[in-house]
Amino acid sequence: MSLAVVILAAGLGTRMKSSTPKVLHKICERPIIQYVVDSIKPLKPGKIIVVVGPNSEGIKNALAGYSVVFAIQKNPLGTGNAFKVAAKELKRFKGTILVLSGDTPLISASTLQRLLDLHRQGGEDISINSFIGEGDHCYGRIIRKGGEVEAIIEDRDADEEQKKIKEVNGGIYAIKSHILNLLKEIKINKGKGEYYLVDIVGIAVNKSYRVAAHIIGGESELTGVNTRKDLYKVSRYLRDRVVERWLQDGVSFIDSASVFIHPEVKIGMDTVIYPNVYLEGETIIGDNCTIYPNTRIVSSEICNSVVIKDSTVIESSIIKDRAVIGPFAHIRAGSIIGSSSKIGNFVEIKKSVIGDGTKASHLSYLGDAEIGENVNIGAGSITCNYDGQEKHKTIIEEGAFIGSGTQLVAPVRVERGAYIGAGSTITEDVPSLSLAISRAEQRNVKNWAAKRRPKDKKGN
Repeated sequence: MSLAVVILAAGLGTRMKSSTPKVLHKICERPIIQYVVDSIKPLKPGKIIVVVGPNSEGIKNALAGYSVVFAIQKNPLGTGNAFKVAAKELKRFKGTILVLSGDTPLISASTLQRLLDLHRQGGEDISINSFIGEGDHCYGRIIRKGGEVEAIIEDRDADEEQKKIKEVNGGIYAIKSHILNLLKEIKINKGKGEYYLVDIVGIAVNKSYRVAAHIIGGESELTGVNTRKDLYKVSRYLRDRVVERWLQDGVSFIDSASVFIHPEVKIGMDTVIYPNVYLEGETIIGDNCTIYPNTRIVSSEICNSVVIKDSTVIESSIIKDRAVIGPFAHIRAGSIIGSSSKIGNFVEIKKSVIGDGTKASHLSYLGDAEIGENVNIGAGSITCNYDGQEKHKTIIEEGAFIGSGTQLVAPVRVERGAYIGAGSTITEDVPSLSLAISRAEQRNVKNWAAKRRPKDKKGN
């Protein structure tokens, strides 16, 4: 079956109250329009046409790298006019045209394929994806007569009886290419001053074309984003869908309603996730991990049996097996934390490699560093990696001991097994198995405090 896809994405989205086109608003840091185009890929269409408005650079940039053709709707004259603009790119096309909105990010490829299968099996000229609407909504109603589809009427044009109809329009259509000839018969809606694509249904029925509506999917999948409330609702739907998937695959959640996990994230079995955890980007979590509350992990790899303690941030880094991170740790981009290592409270790691079994337990900054295995970093120690113009590397070899309050002024190397005395400022390389101390000699001034203490009224 020859297949072309038309995505209607030219809407101004005025109800979003935003200068950003609605299809560029983000869910899990990805524009809505990308979700829609990704849902189509498994169908392998011969052509994807995205209808956009005249100021569409943002949408074009969001779809850079996607194999799509853009059609420009110069004036906002409704979905009927938008489809007519797309039809200019389909003059010689013979087959089925799948039409959907660019603001339905949760639509699945399986639902689209099911509609196409029913369209083909029933020999239908127009197939409509419908669903059962619950509660207050503004979806168009499917009007039937004797069980057969007669028309679709928009909510704003429906009377009180029609508004009681439960079957509503999902906004997705499979249309045979010869139906494009009916586009010229769509009349402008005088109430709104637009051409409604849904009017093509009534026109086709009157001309005895075969039209059918199929109840496939539900509101959580077919919700369009027209308002900030819709955006919030869709984000929640996606969150629940992702959490449900991982619950089925052996992941435990202490409070699933408070976590947010991007769709691209992967999580291993027997991992436990506490409340208020955010897993973003293409993060990979291994087996048997524990992620405690208020943690954010972005585009990172967390290997097996890792413990991430409370209020930790990890960005674009690798945490190897059995490491313990946090609480209140910050692992910045480009870092690798070795197996069985420990990065403790208020420790910041930036673009550094930490060897297996190494410990930095308290209040340290380690930037642009290469640290070997089984190194001890004392509390309050830092690498001074920036000279005001350039960044420099600190190298600490295996088995070294860095005393508390040490400042390592890069570029500098501490060789294997060396010791640094607490409170030292290290500006030169330290040889293997040596002790380096750079603190000033202690001097006690007797009675100094007594001389400074003010006397009381009695002269004491």
